[in-house]
Amino acid sequence: MFRSLLICGTVAGLAAGVVAFGFTTVAGEPAVDEAIAYEEARAATAAPGAAPEEELVARDTQKGLGLLTATTVYGLALGGLFALAFGLVYGRVGQASPRRTALWLAAAAFVVIYLVPFVKYPPNPPAVGSPETLDDRTILHIAFVAISLLAALAAVRGWRSLRTRLDPGAAGVLAGLGYLAIVTVAGIAMPGIHEIPKDFPATTLWRFREASVGTQAVMWATIGLVFAPAAARVMAGRPAWPWRRRSGVVTPAE
Repeated sequence: MFRSLLICGTVAGLAAGVVAFGFTTVAGEPAVDEAIAYEEARAATAAPGAAPEEELVARDTQKGLGLLTATTVYGLALGGLFALAFGLVYGRVGQASPRRTALWLAAAAFVVIYLVPFVKYPPNPPAVGSPETLDDRTILHIAFVAISLLAALAAVRGWRSLRTRLDPGAAGVLAGLGYLAIVTVAGIAMPGIHEIPKDFPATTLWRFREASVGTQAVMWATIGLVFAPAAARVMAGRPAWPWRRRSGVVTPAE
């Protein structure tokens, strides 16, 4: 059964990567182009007459095949991890159906893994920020993601403990408040990073970060929506997809 769930997660992740590529191309790449143009203009002003740096990879390739490869590989990784998380969570946290569990898990993953860390450490457009602080920024962001995940796991354990003594709804509210308290304290305690130049266009920055949130939301939504019905069929002992091949002919699954 786990093999079937892993295949479901891989397919869902692949679909998510392709959909995210389309969304990013439309919503995010214009802001990236504007950020690169800003950096080139700034470099030209700082060093008039200097030859522009040669691109290792053409921009058209970056926006096309490069971006598609990145989102697909990222989606496949997320899909596999999502299937593993579903296998660990299903039946252990509440009594929801496989479909509802998958949808709730996708929504929770988006909030815990991306949205909450985004509030503290939002992404910056390419060519913006200091390369010398890249490692520090990456470590801080990963650390905050880890804190958010651990806080979420603690909240789930707290909810399971509280629901034996309180109404499930009240237990959920208290567990959620506990999670918010932990990530809020961590966000206040951890150092901030402010590297956006004062003259950087605010509209470009807003559009880039808006597209970043949208891309992640689209990706997690696609994973949840594709994985949920397939997982429901697998947990019911049926093929993951509503068709199968017999002698090279596609026929409805029994």
